[in-house]
Amino acid sequence: MSSPELAERIAAAKREAEVLKDRIRLTKENLSDTTLKRASEKVAALPKISMKVRRTLKGHLAKIYAMHWAEDERHLVSASQDGKLIVWDAFSTNKIHAIPLRSSWVMTCAYAPSGNYVACGGLDNLCSIYNLKSKEGSVKVARELSAHTGYLSCCRFISDRQILTASGDMSCMLWDIDAGVKVMEFNDHTGDVMSLSLSPNKNIFVSGACDTTAKVWDIRSGRCVQTFMGHESDINAVQFFPNGDAFGTGSDDASCRLFDLRADRELNQYTHDNILCGITSIGFSYSGRLMFAGYDDFNCNVWDVLKCARVATLSGHDNRVSCLGVSSDGMALATGSWDSLLKIWA
Repeated sequence: MSSPELAERIAAAKREAEVLKDRIRLTKENLSDTTLKRASEKVAALPKISMKVRRTLKGHLAKIYAMHWAEDERHLVSASQDGKLIVWDAFSTNKIHAIPLRSSWVMTCAYAPSGNYVACGGLDNLCSIYNLKSKEGSVKVARELSAHTGYLSCCRFISDRQILTASGDMSCMLWDIDAGVKVMEFNDHTGDVMSLSLSPNKNIFVSGACDTTAKVWDIRSGRCVQTFMGHESDINAVQFFPNGDAFGTGSDDASCRLFDLRADRELNQYTHDNILCGITSIGFSYSGRLMFAGYDDFNCNVWDVLKCARVATLSGHDNRVSCLGVSSDGMALATGSWDSLLKIWA
């Protein structure tokens, strides 16, 4: 086949794809009988939320890039480019472990559901697993998982034996930790994958990437089952809604959005005229009524998920809020910042 013929066939296929996309969009719009805003009109609006800093965790010497709560509601792990992974007791503010890393260019960390392991990764392209309950007493590297060809942007444990990773090589991977091998690779993004979130049922996860899309993946089949568009810039953060039927996203386009898996569409946008900077991280309250979002302008905004209204602005950091998380019992919000501090709000 000659080059002009090939180019014409590619162009024809692209035109057909656009026609089909429009048809899908129209079908979706015809099925859309109401909006979340309209459906929640009779629900009472939330009052202004008052949250205060209850604890400040001091110990890192450089920018904090990531944090993750343990399932026990008390401990959390944080990663900083001072080359340390610190496990904290959020009640007492004591440091339980300070783990020196082989590479200080760390971008993500995760706490295993069992509380036995923590993981981290970054510009070294590795996912390093640390055993907190080793017999020697000191925390040792249990595994280094190597297969990604780009930086590690996010990792989340499924169990002590399995972990999911997202990378700047445009892929996500599922790993067998004991064997130290990649079990499955998830390829469909056309830009760096920046974040992932595991659904409560542990069978699906969502990823957000620099191609402006969020994709839902089925771990059982290894396939992308849904793609959500709408953002106009990189998606930096994704987080499943507590019931697993929806997820939130935060982007460099200065908006957070809520997408529903069952309706297969965007439900709400969370923006404000005076918010012009990107979102680094998001989380939901225990009930899902509140969405917390960390911003480049040093603030954390709290949104009413149903009404799209901002109900609080948490100002306590002196630099970008790089990460945040809500404890599993919903009683506390932790924010981490480039000012080297973690703050616990309630």
